[in-house]
Amino acid sequence: MGPMTDIFTRTTDDGDGQSSAEGPRKGRRLSRGTKVLIVLASIVVGILLVAIVGVGVWASRLAATFDDNATTIEQAFPDESTRPVADETGAMNILLMGSDSRADPTTVDDSAASDQRTDSMMLVHVDADRKAVWVMSIMRDLYVPIPGHGEAKINAAFAYGGSALTVQTVEQLLGVRIDHVAIIDFEGFKGMTTALGGVDVSSPQAFTARGHSYVEGVNRLEGDAALAFVRERYAFPDGDFTRVENQQAFVKGLANTVLGRSTLTDPGKVSDFVTAMSPYLSVDAGFDVGTIGSLAFSLRNLDSSTMHFFTIPTAGTGMVGDQSVVNVDQAGLETVKAALADDGLAAVVAAD
Repeated sequence: MGPMTDIFTRTTDDGDGQSSAEGPRKGRRLSRGTKVLIVLASIVVGILLVAIVGVGVWASRLAATFDDNATTIEQAFPDESTRPVADETGAMNILLMGSDSRADPTTVDDSAASDQRTDSMMLVHVDADRKAVWVMSIMRDLYVPIPGHGEAKINAAFAYGGSALTVQTVEQLLGVRIDHVAIIDFEGFKGMTTALGGVDVSSPQAFTARGHSYVEGVNRLEGDAALAFVRERYAFPDGDFTRVENQQAFVKGLANTVLGRSTLTDPGKVSDFVTAMSPYLSVDAGFDVGTIGSLAFSLRNLDSSTMHFFTIPTAGTGMVGDQSVVNVDQAGLETVKAALADDGLAAVVAAD
């Protein structure tokens, strides 16, 4: 089925890359959609913790650093009466979102309505047998029902009701329960990539963006150069198509770097990575270092080849009033919903 196999689905964007979702429009907005890539770091941290389980006191101190620095979302989930039943297969669903709010913590409450928008999000589905992880991008302009607010772009849910309403919206869209939530600020991006000593990313073409130049083939990226690589769209004739391709390439490069022996056997690099990232991470109360460590241990055989990326099925773009929106492919969505419910994504999604 075409929409399921195309991981580089077109997205829509207003002129400056910011969301044009309906809803409150005051103060600061979220950073651009590329920051969603960084929330994968919440899973990466868990994988890193596996590598340090045998180092005793040092590991305990690193775990304490994570728990002390990460922020707990006080109301991450909606009222229980509105939620799907818990999964019985043993699979896990984690909703990942991005925000620039941690740059100024006084401007946002991840639990409540605000001017913030998640113009990008991903659902991470961990198979019950822990042999594969599926990362589904949810288009920021996807036009969906938002409980209590009618239909709107999905990125408006956070503005209307924080994490809880966003979870409720996604749960009702997909028909499955979200087990955990992680939100990370893109300001942690620079320190994270620097702590790793850079990330090797393969670019399909040479280009220049925001004062940085990239060659065709492998580029060693960190800090501002890495952020510019995943943000840029104006340098390409097809705009968002190449940008999404670059984002996927970066995530694969990040996974290869984090899961590589040179990282996992270097306590200093692991410590620097966790220290740089954790202050910019917000998680639900149950997603503490113990839970992440347990998940990581269950995923100890994971590598980049068992991480698969795809995009929620869409049916092109359209207009609602003066807004450009992305339409849901209802038939494709029903297939995804059934696969999520039965822990059977491998049967319906082409591996990348």
